[in-house]
Amino acid sequence: MHWHHGAFGEVHEEAGCFGELIKQSPQNCNGRRQARATNPPGAIGPSSTFSTTADRIDVYSVSKRSHKMGQEAQATMLGSTLVEFKVDNEHNKHLAIGNAVHSDAIAVGGHMWRMNCYPCGASIHPLWPSFRSFIFNNEEGEQVEQGWRQFRSQYGIESYHVTEGYITFVCAITVVSKNSIPVPPSDLGEHLARLLDSKDGTDVSFNVDGEMFHAHRAVLAARSPVFKVGLLGSMAEATMPSIPLNDIAPAVFRIILQFMYTDKLPGDDELRTSPFEMMQHLVAAADRYAMDRLKLICAQRLWANVSVDNVAAKLACAEMYSCSELKSKCIDFFAAEKNFKKSVLTEDFLQLGQNFPSIIVELRERVGT
Repeated sequence: MHWHHGAFGEVHEEAGCFGELIKQSPQNCNGRRQARATNPPGAIGPSSTFSTTADRIDVYSVSKRSHKMGQEAQATMLGSTLVEFKVDNEHNKHLAIGNAVHSDAIAVGGHMWRMNCYPCGASIHPLWPSFRSFIFNNEEGEQVEQGWRQFRSQYGIESYHVTEGYITFVCAITVVSKNSIPVPPSDLGEHLARLLDSKDGTDVSFNVDGEMFHAHRAVLAARSPVFKVGLLGSMAEATMPSIPLNDIAPAVFRIILQFMYTDKLPGDDELRTSPFEMMQHLVAAADRYAMDRLKLICAQRLWANVSVDNVAAKLACAEMYSCSELKSKCIDFFAAEKNFKKSVLTEDFLQLGQNFPSIIVELRERVGT
């Protein structure tokens, strides 16, 4: 069993960044990682390095035979995801060498991953930093290198990659195994979506502003504790064949139903209204029906395009519907002095102050004004 480190896999003396394997696994699979900043990286000097790594909590092995020319190998993908990692540049650019900003844990393919970002580099050696990915072979010691020889200087990062005070990294993580029997991806969501569309076996309907929606009590009860009480408990709705729903638009309830059956939201281009407005309505509905995962997915979508022009409206949404994760992100965004000075001039900020005066006090304490 080998331990190896690095930006994408190995600690190297010339690297300004590294990752660390902190848990061993007997599984025999190959982890491939790719990451990029929002623009292609360029050459950097020997100091003031800004670097990032992706850590994984497993050891992967791959047979040397699969790398030989002319040999065929069958690989099965165990999991794949695309991760966005935002780093507050102003608050972290002066960290000591070797200190990192860590992403949340990422579960992919039965393994846990984490991205580490070293704003001032991970090594004190006056050498060029590197950003690399490795396929590591435990048995033969062979390494197939991928990725970047050089990452970015702090000057290059601040000049080309900082947007609204944040640097955004995107990391694609794919875990594959060559020794498994291929299994297709789960199609449970597709089958349940067809069940919803076909109306087969439906036993309850909802009247939403004159539009009828048919569904299955068991599915809704499994997905929402609020629906469980209403549809399977002693409330009057439990015996009603058609239930009227107020204070929610048909378009919003349609997406709620689709999410309950498929665990997915439509893309922005599939919405018939402003994505910002729809996400706000969905956060409200998720709070109403105690659907925490849906609320966080919507909060993530709201946060993805935060700016000085809309952060106040998003903070108001987070406060109104008890979304502490989005609220914390928005307050951190406000805490950057240049963001605060611009955001306070917006109409949304005035409405925020009128509706949630305690938030303004919290913001001023945080900013120090």
